[in-house]
Amino acid sequence: MKTFAVLLLFLQIGCSSSRNFPLFEYPLDWKDADVRSKTISDYSNYISGKKIFLDPGHGGEDRRNKSRNGVVVEADVNLRVALALKEYLEKAGATVFISRDKDTTVELGYRSVLANNSGADIFISIHHNAPGKTENDYTNYTSVYYHAKDGDYEYEPFDQDIARYIQRDLSYVMGNPGGLGSFDGTYSDYNIYPGQGFSVLRKTKIPAVLIEGAFHTSRIEELRLNNESFNRIQAWGIFRGLSKYFRAGIPTIALLTDSTKYESKKLSLSFLLSDKNEINHKTVAVYFNKMEVDYSFNKNTKVLSVKLEEVAEGEYPIRIICANKNGNHAFPYHKRIVITNNARVEVRD
Repeated sequence: MKTFAVLLLFLQIGCSSSRNFPLFEYPLDWKDADVRSKTISDYSNYISGKKIFLDPGHGGEDRRNKSRNGVVVEADVNLRVALALKEYLEKAGATVFISRDKDTTVELGYRSVLANNSGADIFISIHHNAPGKTENDYTNYTSVYYHAKDGDYEYEPFDQDIARYIQRDLSYVMGNPGGLGSFDGTYSDYNIYPGQGFSVLRKTKIPAVLIEGAFHTSRIEELRLNNESFNRIQAWGIFRGLSKYFRAGIPTIALLTDSTKYESKKLSLSFLLSDKNEINHKTVAVYFNKMEVDYSFNKNTKVLSVKLEEVAEGEYPIRIICANKNGNHAFPYHKRIVITNNARVEVRD
């Protein structure tokens, strides 16, 4: 506590002095406008054409989250970061949707509705944190949340992949740690609401993460969260992390309809798993009717084969998980296998 108090006093003295003690550093690929433009152009090779939904948390009637001195309003910081991120993404060729572009009220449940109807590839909700019961006025770290936990059927590993990439670059440009509750600064939202998670992550059906950029209640962080340059640097960290995520590649999963067969209650399905960085066969998992089932995978042809017996007519959910050799998982493959009374097999969304 004494250490933080001394540091805070030093920062305040530095800010009020002619030395203009810096509260943050300018990333080398952001500081110079030409270098920044070149970086955006380079990342456009991976992010151009992608569709991103941004959700600046709170706003309008919900402006209650403030710093201790009341100067920093979380809703405003969230919006500034989101608008700067929108600018970077659009310059890189992405299509950006946003739940609000000004200080207005957007109901919590409606944010997920907007995202689900947008056709976006990824949903990013932007927030800033406040301490819990075991934390204090000097608590400050950067974190990114994903929905559910590994082992839970609702858990989607690609959500955590996205969170890791964003967390690494955002934490780096801010000079913040990732907190002691996580090895890499990413957290399950079940840590906050066990078994439920955050509403916007639970109800949003596309890949989704929620960012807690920093603690707006921190005695130190409140000195820089109202600085627009710092907010743009925060956005830059998110942009870099997201771009690097896409650069690492995302596997695709496609049903090979010609190989689909159903006869005498025996069902055969085949899928092509594709990625320029190759599939890590050790990451493949198949769930049929919410139960993990056996499969075979040909590493040369990249064909995944599933053979099931005693499958009656009806409708069954099927889910497939796989990752490339960079560790990135495929977007969700959740389909419904429908077997009709004439032994016809249909695959539906």
